[in-house]
Parts: sequence; structure tokens; C-alpha cells
Amino acid sequence: MLAVLVPLPVVLPLIGAGITLMLSGRRRGQTAVTVITLAIVLAIDLMLLFGVDARGTQVVAVGGWELPFGIALAVDRLSAVMLVVSAIVTLLVLLYAVGQEMADTVNETPVSVFNPTYLILCAGVAAAFIAGDLFNLYVGFEMLLGASYVLLTLGATAQRIRAGVTYIVISLVSSLIFLMGIGLVYAATGTVNIAQLSVRIGELPPDIQMILHITLLIAFGIKAAVFPLAFWLPDSYPTAPAPVTAVFAGLLTKVGIYAIIRTETVLFAESNLRTPLLVVAALTMLVGILGAVAQSEIKRLLSFTLISHIGYMIFGVAMGTVEGLTAAIFYTVHHIIVQTALFLAIGLVEQRNGTTSIRKLGGLAVLAPGLSLLFFIPALNLAGIPPFSGFIGKAALFQAGFETRDWLIFVLIGAGALTSLLTLYVIGKTWNLAFWRDPDDTEEPTPELVEEFEERKEAVADGRSWRSTQTMPRTMIGSATVMVAVSVLVTVFAGNLWDISARAAENLRSPSTYVSSVLGEEDGS
Repeated sequence: MLAVLVPLPVVLPLIGAGITLMLSGRRRGQTAVTVITLAIVLAIDLMLLFGVDARGTQVVAVGGWELPFGIALAVDRLSAVMLVVSAIVTLLVLLYAVGQEMADTVNETPVSVFNPTYLILCAGVAAAFIAGDLFNLYVGFEMLLGASYVLLTLGATAQRIRAGVTYIVISLVSSLIFLMGIGLVYAATGTVNIAQLSVRIGELPPDIQMILHITLLIAFGIKAAVFPLAFWLPDSYPTAPAPVTAVFAGLLTKVGIYAIIRTETVLFAESNLRTPLLVVAALTMLVGILGAVAQSEIKRLLSFTLISHIGYMIFGVAMGTVEGLTAAIFYTVHHIIVQTALFLAIGLVEQRNGTTSIRKLGGLAVLAPGLSLLFFIPALNLAGIPPFSGFIGKAALFQAGFETRDWLIFVLIGAGALTSLLTLYVIGKTWNLAFWRDPDDTEEPTPELVEEFEERKEAVADGRSWRSTQTMPRTMIGSATVMVAVSVLVTVFAGNLWDISARAAENLRSPSTYVSSVLGEEDGS
């Protein structure tokens, strides 16, 4: 019975997209369909998570074709966790977008565009997570590509079109490399079924394995934004509308991380690319955070921190141990939630003040204390301040590294610690300049912000109560608040999340479990 639910996280959003297209011009109807669809998907994903954790991997052969010849959809613990986290993020970001009236931006884009495109994006994410073969993983990525290009260029401003062109070109290059890799894999093994490949790839000559491995890693590395393949991200994400940036930064790069985890555990369990991956992880952490240090625009700054923290996840995967993989899965979930919460909070700052430049902001801690708190909590989490989940994830990574007794991993631990300190510096600088200092002390003060601050000072001096006249949609504030609350819950229930991450890692380090679930008693040969 549980297996019946497996295709629904993909099917339901596609059906919802069709319905919202038929409701073109009816904003409330489109919004209602989208919210209901994503809420149902979240409920289904939760059932899959608890069911898979109790009963094991669930597999469906699409169309009734016998596996491995048919299309396999498989949900194991890793897939289930990623499905639940992605459903939470997409639902809350959708509510945030509704508050910002993104689905009714008359001056930017037709009402009929946002909702169906967003649902297709959700379907593409789910399709990538449950794909049981490389080609349908490619299909999931392409669904993401088409939908994300539309969302990225909402409003058709010159800046967004330029960023969209860069994004689409890089994504197409990545897709072509991935497609080429699929062709090479099929030519070498005669199959693209992931479970069957787990057996057949090991029978290939080492040089052929190396070619296949590198090709897939390059394709997934571009999508995950690892160094030196991440140059496109800081110029693409910050230009999009706030909700789009939030879901892109929080979720889309993690689809690439998910694909790398599958590649390194199921397809190439005995990888000989651990050392290059560790070097890439270190460079991703350091180059990303150094880029963040140089930024004065908060959305670009957070985009660079996004790149740097991808390095932590690659670090965990590259260790090749159950403990390292557990920490990588835990940190991936943590980062999806926290990064999304941060971008939603910064979207509120932009909504209130019309800018996210720290050269123009100041005094927000007293002018908008509630908004400041929404930024402060996930910012501390991102920086890895105890007892937040960011600290737990990094500490777990470092502990797993120490257990390997490998000098290169010790260097990675040092790079990770330095990255964490620089992240704290970046967050501290942002808080001090944008939230704490007086607007009068800013390099390029916003007149409205200075005037508001002066009015507050006069009211305090006269003993009068003061209340800001700036208003923001309650739905935006509410959804951002819930997202921040979820980031806190990740810390509260860190033990539970760690346990399921550990069970997922154990399954991944034993590919035979996945193979037997998909192929039954067959050996995959």
C-alpha cells in the first residue's frame, strides 16, 4: 500500500500545474490549488518517511514493466528525508510569495505564469529524488531547468534577463555533460538503472570507471555549485524575486548534492576520487567564504556563503565513512532550512527598505526588532554558534574526520574551522552594519530610513511611544516566522534527525540493500 504513494510527489504537482493553467487570470483559485497541492504532497512525503524508515525502501515500476527494463521510482531513507524537507520549503516559500503577491504582479508577469511554473519546479525536485535510473534523474533536472529559468526571469527586467541567460547557458552545459555521461554509461554497461549499475560498473576496467565517474561528477558539480564550477551562482540568484531566490538557494543546489551522494555511494562505492573531492571541498569552503567577505550586498553575500557551505557537504561525502556521510546528510537538511529562512528574512528587509545593501541600511535592530530577530536566529545557526544545528553538523563532520586519522582530512578540518570563523565574521559584520549602527553613520544613507530613525529618537527623547509606520504583508511575515521556527526545530529534534540520517547513511554504504530492493532477488547482472 505504501508503494502506491511513491509517484504522487511528482504526479500531484503536475496535475496541479495543469489545473492552475486552466484557472488563468483567477489569482485566488490558482493560489488555493497550489497551496492545497503542496500541503497534500507534504502529508504524503511524511507518510513515506515514516513508512520507509519502518519498512524499508519502496519501489514502483512505472507502467507495470518488469524491472530493470521498466522505469523505477524508488524511495529510501535519503530520498524520503529530502522529499519532506523540500515539501516544507516549497510550501512555506509559496505562502511567502502569495504574501508578496508574486502571483499577481501586473507590472512584471502574467498571473498565469507563477503558480504552474512553481508546481513544475516542485515536481522536478521530487522526480530527481525518487528517480531509480539516470535518465529519469536527467528528466527531473530538466524539469527544474525549464521552470527555474521562467521563475528567475520573472518581470523580464534587463538585470534578470542577463542573469537568466548566464544561468540557462551554464545549466544547459551541465545537462549536456550529464546526457553525455548517460550515453557513455549505457554504452559501457547496457543499462541506466541505478541499482543494476551498482553491480555492472564494478565489472568495468578501472580507466572506463574513471571516465564515467569524472563525467557524472562534473555534471553534478555544476548543479551543486562546487568550486571551480560555482562562478555562475552569485550573479544569478540575487537578481530573482525574494521567494524565488529563497527556494533556489535553499533547495536547488542540494539536488546536485543528492546526485553526488548517489554517485559516490551506489554507483562508485569503491571510489578512487576521494582525494580530489576532499581538495574540491576545501577550495569550495575557502573560496566561497572569501567571496562573501568582500561583499556589501546581503543577497550576494549569502550566495557566497551558500557556495562555501556546500563544501561541508562534499567534505562529508568524500570521507567515505558512515559517520562522514551521516554528518553530510544532517548538514544538508540543516542548510536547506537555514539558508531558506535567511533569504526569506532578507526578502522582508528588501520589502521594507527597498534595498539589501549594507552601505544603505542601518538601525533595523531598533526600527524593526521583530524582523531583526528573524534574521538573527538563522544567521547564528549558519555561523555554527552552539547549540544550533549548524554547530552540531560541523562538530559531527570534524569528529568523523578525526576518526579517519588521515592528514588530508585534518587539513580539511582546519579549512572547515577557518570557514566557520569567517562565516561568523561575515554575519557579525552584516548585523553590525545593517541592523545595529545608526542610519546616520551609513556610507549611502537612505533618506526614508534616516527620517524614520530621527522620528524615533525624538519620540524617545520626549517620552512618547513610537511605532513604525512601515507595514509588510502578514503572510510574508508569518511564513518567514514559521521557516525560522522550523530551523529552530531542526536543533530541538537534532537527535531524531541524526538517527534517521545515520540509518540512511548505513543503507547508502551498503549498496546491496538498495539493489535488492529495486531488483528483488536478481544480482543485477
